Amino acid sequence: MGNCLTLPWTKSKALPIETLFRLPSPLPTWPPGEGFGSGVIDLGGLLVRQISSFTKIWATYQGGPDDLGATFFEPSEMPEGFFLLGCYSQPNNKPLFGWVLVAKDDSTDASLLAKPVDYTLVWSGESLNMKKDGNAYFWLPTPPDGYKTMGHVITNSPEKPSLDKIRCVRSDFTDGCEADTWIWGPQKDINETGFNVFGVRPSIRGSQAMGVSVGTFAAGNGNGNVNLACLKNTKSDLSYMPNLHQIEVLFQAYSPWIYFHPDEEYLPSSVSWYFIKGALLYKKGEESNPVAIEPTGANLPQGGSNDGAYWLDLPVDEGAKERVKKGDLSNSQAYLHVKPMLGATFTDIAMWVFYPFNGPARAKVEFINVDLGKIGEHVGDWEHITLRISNFNGLLWSMYCSEHSDGSWVSAAEIEFQGGNKPVSYSSLNGHAIYSKPGLVLQGSSGIGIRNDTAKSTMLMDTGRQFSVVAADHLGSTVTEPPWLNYFREWGPKIRYDIDDQIKTVEKALPGKLKSAFEKAVKSLPKEVLGEEGPTGPKVKANWTGDEV
Repeated sequence: MGNCLTLPWTKSKALPIETLFRLPSPLPTWPPGEGFGSGVIDLGGLLVRQISSFTKIWATYQGGPDDLGATFFEPSEMPEGFFLLGCYSQPNNKPLFGWVLVAKDDSTDASLLAKPVDYTLVWSGESLNMKKDGNAYFWLPTPPDGYKTMGHVITNSPEKPSLDKIRCVRSDFTDGCEADTWIWGPQKDINETGFNVFGVRPSIRGSQAMGVSVGTFAAGNGNGNVNLACLKNTKSDLSYMPNLHQIEVLFQAYSPWIYFHPDEEYLPSSVSWYFIKGALLYKKGEESNPVAIEPTGANLPQGGSNDGAYWLDLPVDEGAKERVKKGDLSNSQAYLHVKPMLGATFTDIAMWVFYPFNGPARAKVEFINVDLGKIGEHVGDWEHITLRISNFNGLLWSMYCSEHSDGSWVSAAEIEFQGGNKPVSYSSLNGHAIYSKPGLVLQGSSGIGIRNDTAKSTMLMDTGRQFSVVAADHLGSTVTEPPWLNYFREWGPKIRYDIDDQIKTVEKALPGKLKSAFEKAVKSLPKEVLGEEGPTGPKVKANWTGDEV
C-alpha cells in the first residue's frame, strides 16, 4: 500500500473547475444593520465563518457528472482560532464556486469543539484505474463521546492525518443531514452499491428550521448514505438577517430580468391592476352575484383554508375579459417574500410574479408539434424565482426557477447575467414556467410531452423597476402584508372540460402509433399543467415556509 509511484495525469485542455467564478460586478456596500454581512455568525457560542479560498488536494478526471471527474479541496486560509470541520469538493464540469464553514469555540467552558480520537479510512484511490492526480485517501474522523463529525479529511498519503487537523462538534450543536447532489463516483452514473461522493444538507429545512449546512461532503459506498451531521443554530438568532433597507439594496443588486417568448400573448400585471380592471370574487351558492374586488384585496376573505367556498375570475364582459387576459407588462410588479434559510445563515428572497391568465399548452409528439386546445388554460397564474444569498457577506449563491409544479436550483456560476449582477431568466410560452436558459424544455419522455419554449424578445420585465416587500416575518411589524396575500382560496375558477374530447381532437393529426403514447403522456401530467384547478396564491404554497426542493 503506497509503494507505487503514480504520476499526475497531463490534461489536454482546461476544465471548467480550473476557472474561479466571480460575479460580474463588485458587490455594493451594504447599508448598516446588525449582523448581516459581518463575515461571522454566532450559533450560540460557536462562531462560524464561510471560507471560499481553497487549496487543491486531489483530482480525478473521469467519472461523475459528464464523466469529467471531481476535485477535492481544503481551505487555504484559516482565521485565527478557527478550525476545519471538513474538506470541500465539487464536480469538474462547473467553474469553482463553493464554500465550507470553519468554526471557533467562543463558549465560556470551551467545550463545543473537540479533536477526533481516531480516523477510519473510508476509501483509497490506489486501485483506481483512471485519469487522476496521484492517490487520495478519504478519512472519517472518529468523534469522542458526545460529539459528532461534520466532514472528511482528504490526504495524499496512506498515513492517518494528525488528530489536530480537524474538529468535531458537541452533539447539541448539531442537526441531522441528508445527501444532496451527486458530486462524484468512479463511474459515469451513481453506482447504487459502489463508492460515491454527495453534497450534504440539513434533513429538515425551512424558515423555522435551524439546521446549518457546513459545505462538506459525504463519502462512502451506496446511494446517499450519510454518516455526518450538520450544524445547528442553537440561538435561533435572526439578527444576521438583512433589515428592510438592506433587503431593498440586495434586490436592486440581484433583481432578475424575465424575458418573454416573442409569441407570448399573456403577460404579467400587478395584482392591483388586475383588481381595478374588473376581476371578480365569487362565492359558492351565490355565483350569480359576483363582487368587485378592492385594489388591495381588502374585501377578500382572509385566512382559513382552500375550502372551495370562494374563487376569483375574469370580468364578465367579453371585451374586458380578453383585455385583462393579456395582462399589462408596464404595470407588472415583483412581490418579495424574505425568509431565513439554513439556520438563518442564508436569506431567501422569493420573488413572485402574477399573470391574469395562463395560455393553452402545446405538445411535441416526436417530430410533430400540436396545439392542445383548452388544455393548460387557467385564470390566475403565480410564478416565482428565489434568490439564495449568504448572510455572511451578501453574496448571491444560487437561484431557484419555478417550473409548473416543480423547479430547479441553478448555481450562480451557471447563471447568465445582464447589467451587472442581475440574473437573466426566461418565461415559457403561455405556461410561464421559469428557466435559466433559452430553448425548448420538454415536459415528458421519449420525445413526447408538453413544450416549454423560451426565447429572448423585446418583451422583458426588469423586476427591480417595480417591486415591494410583502412579507418578512423576521422584521415583525416593519412589513405590512397586503390583504390579497392572506386570501387562501383559488385565484381562478375550476375549469371543466372533457380531457378525453380534447385528446381525441389532437389525435386526429397524429399517426396511429403515436396516439396512445400521446394520450398516456398527457394524462400523466399534474392538474396544474392541465389547467383544471384554479391556482392558489403564494402563501398557500409549501415553499412559503419550507425549502424549494
